Parts: sequence; structure tokens; C-alpha cells
Amino acid sequence: MSEESAPKIFVPANEARRLVQDILKGNGVSPDHAAIIARCLVAADLRGVDTHGMNRIPSYMERIRQGVLNAGAQPELKHVTPVVVQVDGRNGFGFVAAHMGMQAAIEAAKVYGIGLASVKHSNHFGMSAWVVQQALDDNMMSLVFTNSSPALPAWGGKEKLMGVSPIACGAPGKGKGGDMENFILDMAPSVAARGKIYKAKRRGEKIPLDWALDSEGRPTDDPEAALGGVMLPMGGPKGSALAIMMDVFSGVLSGSAFAGHVTNPYDPSRPADVGHFLVAVKPDLFIGLDEFRDRMEYLYRRVVGSEKAAGVERIYFPGEIEQLTQRERERSGIPLVRAEVDALNEEARRVGAAELKL
Repeated sequence: MSEESAPKIFVPANEARRLVQDILKGNGVSPDHAAIIARCLVAADLRGVDTHGMNRIPSYMERIRQGVLNAGAQPELKHVTPVVVQVDGRNGFGFVAAHMGMQAAIEAAKVYGIGLASVKHSNHFGMSAWVVQQALDDNMMSLVFTNSSPALPAWGGKEKLMGVSPIACGAPGKGKGGDMENFILDMAPSVAARGKIYKAKRRGEKIPLDWALDSEGRPTDDPEAALGGVMLPMGGPKGSALAIMMDVFSGVLSGSAFAGHVTNPYDPSRPADVGHFLVAVKPDLFIGLDEFRDRMEYLYRRVVGSEKAAGVERIYFPGEIEQLTQRERERSGIPLVRAEVDALNEEARRVGAAELKL
């Protein structure tokens, strides 16, 4: 029986956050930083982005044990101009460095209309949508870029060179006070996220043939062979160009690793040296915030109410499916399989923390 078909164990979000925080604190992460990381990881699980949720904890903890991720790092923030900051992540958790950078960008945008943060010497920060949500919580539009370890070829090539680096952005809509939800785009420039291949490998499943090539450049449905080969960019040269753009803004600009030199988060041999690029924009620079929200609601209604193609039951706004998943999982819990629960509980036992209460 594959893990996908195995019975699901549903974990309440507050218990998931408690476990992750306890494991992190037991590995030398400060309580404040542990709370940020746990909130971001569980946010991914709630939105259905299981590849970037609490199942990342074992690989993160292994990097700490191998000495290539600094659990106690305190990022350093430097103002470059009144609207621009740079954060040195000091090889700590990417969640903490990106949170600090986006908060500084938000504060600048409140005064000047826009704020920008460049983050260097960072690590994997999970699902980009949580950084977008951080801006939305302050009624801000945002752009969120990061680079990542090589997995995609440059179009026409066959070697791993560019990362599956997500592009994300957001804008506030009517929110809970109306029919419109916030606009949240979070997408990778590959046909599929690499985390989905790791998940398939962990669960003993095959992958679609159009996701990746093996080391010989042939389509494969074997996740192990795919991880030894290359991911395929979406839209051919367009996806490849987007991945290069992420490297320019996140790696070249920040002073972090780039051009294929970011370390894989599952590789415990050396620091990752990831770079991020974060922008916050005040949405009422040219029109009032209420008018902005009304216009966003009109856009939403035009999109979801447009004429459907044959066989389509519903048209979704970007981020809407994940928002619906979150509402459901907040009620029912986060679904895990036994192997995933066992791996998390093993990390808890290592530091004397309480195991998951199921």
C-alpha cells in the first residue's frame, strides 16, 4: 500500500504548531524564531501545500546537526536608503530572515508608499505565500522572489543550473467582509514543484512523465531518476527565463549564491546561501483603499464569473483553492500518514519534546 492510499491521521493546526516549536527550541532555535517558523510551516500544511509544511522539519534538523544551518542565528538588518534594507540571514532559517525583511519593507511602504528588502546568506523559507500573507495582513501588495538550488536546465540544456524558484505576489481584496478573497499568486517556473517529487519518492509513488527527465535526458515517471536528472520548466523557454529572473533579483543583486551554486535544502554538506527579494507596495497610492478593494472585487467577479470552457464546473481566482483548503483543514485537521507522523515524533524524542497528540 502506498502512503497516499494509507489511512490519514488528522492533526489540529495548534498541535502541529506546538510540536514544530518544541522540536525547533530543542535544537537551539529561540522561542520567538521558533514561533515564526512553526506558523509559516503549518500555514503551508493548512493551504494544502504539504511539500512545504511540517514534513520539512526532519531535513531542517539534519542540517542543524551537520552544522550547515545556524539554529541560533540572529539576522542583521541594514538600511541602505529610507525605502531599501538588506538583511544578512547569517545562515539562519530563511523564514526568520524573510519575515524581518518583509516587515521592514512594510514599515517603509506605510510612510513612503513602497519598501524593498534584499536578503542574503539565507536558507529555504518554505511556501512563498506566507510572505505574501504577511504583507496582506498589513493591507499591502507585495512581490516575493527567491532563488533555490539547481534543478532546471537553461532552455536547450540538460544540466541542472537554475532553481525551481517560485514567483509570488499578492493584493488585498474584500477579505472576510465580502465575497472577494485576497489575490495570492505563488507558482514555480517548473511543470511541478520539486517538493512534489520528494513527496512521491517518500511515499513510493510514480510521477507524471512530463515533470522531469532522467540523467540521460529521457522522460521518467520514477522520482528517484527524476531527482538524478532535471525538472522541466513550464512553457519551455518562458519557464526557463523566469527561473533566470529569480536568480538575477534574488542571487546576483543580494550577493548570495547564484548560477547553480545554491545548496539543496536536503543536502547537509554545506550552507545553502539562498537570496530573497521582497517588495511591499501601499495599494492606496493613487486611489482610496476602499475603492481599490472594490475594484479587486470587480476583477474577482469578472474572472470567476466568466464563461466556462466545456467540462469546467468552476473558475477559481489565484489562491482561492488554497484558501478553501485552509478553511476545511482548520476544521478537520492536517492530514498526515503514519510514516510522516513517525518521522516527526522521532525528532521530538531526540530533544525530549512531547510527541504529537492525535
